[in-house]
Amino acid sequence: MAASGGNGESTTKPKVYSTPINFCPSCGGQVSKQVPEGEVEERAVCTQCHKVHYVNPKMVVGCVASYDNKVLLCKRAIKPSLGLWTLPAGFMELGESAAEGAARETQEEALTIVHIVAPYAHLDIPLIGQSYIIFRGELEKADFKPGPESLDVRLFALDEIPWDLLAFTSVTVVLKKYIEDIERGAFGVHHGVIEKKPGSSPSDPDGYVLRDHMVVPGPR
Repeated sequence: MAASGGNGESTTKPKVYSTPINFCPSCGGQVSKQVPEGEVEERAVCTQCHKVHYVNPKMVVGCVASYDNKVLLCKRAIKPSLGLWTLPAGFMELGESAAEGAARETQEEALTIVHIVAPYAHLDIPLIGQSYIIFRGELEKADFKPGPESLDVRLFALDEIPWDLLAFTSVTVVLKKYIEDIERGAFGVHHGVIEKKPGSSPSDPDGYVLRDHMVVPGPR
């Protein structure tokens, strides 16, 4: 396994933007921040039924769907990043595997069928509490059109990717690694942590640092 990027440990936990729990989803009672017995982190604990509520990262699944040496991108019809281009991706649903979710998102956003080939990238964004699992996939045919969440769907050659119009940092990172792997003649499986720069937007192409990048190289 090869590793690149910074590996320094932060002495303070970064601020995470999440929706606080003010009332107990179970009984409606008010919650307070407490450290439950046997734990070290503060949790939302109901003051009436004493149930402990956990706020965990959201899992996002998607894929780099290719056809004829091009990749499929969807122009978003919804906020955030309305009108910008993204890989087919979205929140994983209960009852499905990550690969099934990636295929479903492609079908929903581009109304097309993708064959999932292999895992490709796992990216964490601690600031917003999201973890991404991205697969490589192949389209059966160049038959696609915008779904309800897309304004447009296109196949882009790798030298035609609209870098300044990509919707999310995660998409930028995945596509850059994809092109690097194409150029070296083998796909790896990547992991990394995306640290957003203060004040940067979700689509800022320079508003991040990729740290703790690791890759399991594939055969050439």
